[in-house]
Amino acid sequence: MQQQQPPPPPRKMVASKKLMKVGPWGGTGGNPWDDGGHTGIRGVTLSYDHRCVVSIAVQYDRSGLAVPGERHGGAGGNHTTQIKLSFPDEHLTAVSGRYGAVAPGGSPVIRSLAFRTERAAYGPFGAAEGTPFEFAVEGGVIVGLCGRSGWQLDAVGMYVTPLRPEKLYDKVQKLGLMAYRSVMHRLGPAPAPPQDELPEARVQHQHQNGSVVQTSRKNY
Repeated sequence: MQQQQPPPPPRKMVASKKLMKVGPWGGTGGNPWDDGGHTGIRGVTLSYDHRCVVSIAVQYDRSGLAVPGERHGGAGGNHTTQIKLSFPDEHLTAVSGRYGAVAPGGSPVIRSLAFRTERAAYGPFGAAEGTPFEFAVEGGVIVGLCGRSGWQLDAVGMYVTPLRPEKLYDKVQKLGLMAYRSVMHRLGPAPAPPQDELPEARVQHQHQNGSVVQTSRKNY
């Protein structure tokens, strides 16, 4: 009896470069911010209290390199939660929450946020009050955030992209970046050239009679 071959392992999925911007949800207060799209999200840090989400900061992935994003929002918040995803095997696929005014007549802000991946759900964090919203991606992932912020997180939107099977080019690119960073780490910063090897700079001096005299000097 012929022995059956085991099925091939599933192909690894990576984020495509085709981006789509959705949202934002929330109010119009504060100032706009935009982290742009990346190759993935590695983690999210939230500060919040019993009223709303005060600030958000996202750690992104850029072709295998961890890139910390800027913190958006105020400096308050009684609670801080740090979500670490098992990237590249875990992707952010949904963001939900609530938005509304904290005080009567005030501008709406993000009252709470929750996140979901293909492996787990995180949250909600903040106040369970206000208008609910949710955006979930089917066959894709969330690779960037945008929105508005001031003293609090006023609004939030997302960059989404479809997933595609990993290609040989992706593997070679990641290996190349890893090798480059390893070499640069061993070499350290480049030494400054000796003073006597600095290039000469040509300087033109124009006299009042219109003639031009070209001299040279050292750059120090």
